[in-house]
Amino acid sequence: MKESISHCFETLKEKSPLVQSITNFVVMNNTANALLSLGASPIMAHAKSEVLDMVGIVNALVINIGTLDEYWVESMLLAAQRANDLGKPWVLDPVGAGATPYRNETIGKLLALKPSVIRGNASEILSLAQVNIKSRGVDSIHDSGEAVQAAINLSKEVGCIVCVSGAKDFIVGGERVVSLDNGHPMMAKVTGMGCTASAIVGAFSGVEKDLFLATTAAMAVLGVAGEIAAEKSDGPGTLQLHLYDTLYNLTSGELMKRMKVEF
Repeated sequence: MKESISHCFETLKEKSPLVQSITNFVVMNNTANALLSLGASPIMAHAKSEVLDMVGIVNALVINIGTLDEYWVESMLLAAQRANDLGKPWVLDPVGAGATPYRNETIGKLLALKPSVIRGNASEILSLAQVNIKSRGVDSIHDSGEAVQAAINLSKEVGCIVCVSGAKDFIVGGERVVSLDNGHPMMAKVTGMGCTASAIVGAFSGVEKDLFLATTAAMAVLGVAGEIAAEKSDGPGTLQLHLYDTLYNLTSGELMKRMKVEF
């Protein structure tokens, strides 16, 4: 698995996939810079007048529902359907799932379009799997390990890869489960780190047809990069800066040495 992840990482650097993100206002700059640092090419396009054409030229689509409104929801649905029509991977980040009826209604419409990958925190994945939980907005009040069975059920129901991110990350594809134990607690203090994870999953999905491997590689890279960045940082502000530098300078050798992956 480590060798496959390393090869996937090298392929991304070589191919520089174009990733379209219909994402939230809070994280646009963060996720675009992370993708650029990694070696991918971001494009933040959500206008209904161009979204169908844009999906036609990108390698992958990422839909993040962090700051919803009616206009953006229409664009998201159009883009997701277009990606399906063209056989292109698309990633759903169900930010704040369970927080409001409108948010849940939107997620339901997007789930009906069968995302290729779903990435969320434990509370979001539990909500999507219709487990009765209390939401605290975008923050998870559950440990990632608590959501593994819910992720398995969701993966089978939707027919997609499900990633539960947290102190330990779990990637689920049907009955297959991989855990990753990299990263650093300080990463949770940087806004949009989960959104960055979803964007990077989109980038890897744009170059690797095995989406279970693509998602695992994406989370391994972010976890290792966050770990290295934290060692150089005094707090969340410098962590974010060092994260971009680490993504830019990370080598497959360092990735292989540091990643902690287990079936």
